[in-house]
Amino acid sequence: MVIAIDEPNAIQRAALSAQPAIDVRGVTKRYQTRTGTVQALAGVDVMVAAGEVVALVGPSGCGKSTLLRIIAGLEQPDAGEVRLFGLAPTQARREHRFGIAFQAAALLEWRDAAANIALPLELAGWSPAARAKRVAELLARMGLSDAAGRLPRQLSGGMQQRVALARALALAPPVLLLDEPFSALDELTREQLQGELLDLLATIDPAPAVLLVTHNLAEAVLLADRVVVLSRRPAQVLAEVTVDLPRPRRADVRDDEHSHRLVAELRAVLRSDRY
Repeated sequence: MVIAIDEPNAIQRAALSAQPAIDVRGVTKRYQTRTGTVQALAGVDVMVAAGEVVALVGPSGCGKSTLLRIIAGLEQPDAGEVRLFGLAPTQARREHRFGIAFQAAALLEWRDAAANIALPLELAGWSPAARAKRVAELLARMGLSDAAGRLPRQLSGGMQQRVALARALALAPPVLLLDEPFSALDELTREQLQGELLDLLATIDPAPAVLLVTHNLAEAVLLADRVVVLSRRPAQVLAEVTVDLPRPRRADVRDDEHSHRLVAELRAVLRSDRY
């Protein structure tokens, strides 16, 4: 039996779009260290609508990645709640409501590119024929068809991140969580992948909601519809800046004067938190 992607019907789509894709309310997180208690997050509220791209920026170590891990159910908050289309993170993960990609591609070294992309499909019970068809589609979409049989050590950093992104998208999740996916790459490769991500998101229908953690303000403005700025630890929301650049968006918009003004606005918000 061939298992296909469970595409929602029109009524289900309307129900999904009527509620936030990601709804974070009052999330607080503390860690116990040898020197005492460290509070990473202090009552953070973040909402991402269906189909919206939101970037999360803030000072290094402020808790951006911690918040993303809480949303993914990889860590538990000490207070507050998280819902993805109304579901708790653990249930959302079981129902394949989100895909996730990290700064490190985290590919399985003994699996080639195609087999790494196929992993979530295998775990979801897809037949070999259905897996092969979906993987071939994703390889082509990511420009990786010629690299299908290569092991991770035979791939460049940029190609590894393409594989990781394709794996995150394998089950066509309505939510995509990205934790600084391009930060370890050189500048030219990073800019190329930013443009590819823009093009990719423009071709997915319905478009997923995306929460992008990044320390790169220009990247936040290029990719996002809205940027949420977190304060120094313990992190709170300092500001939300709307990125009023048109979509579909081209990568060359990063050179636009308005883009530069938005980056400057974000930088001013972050500097205001220093004192």
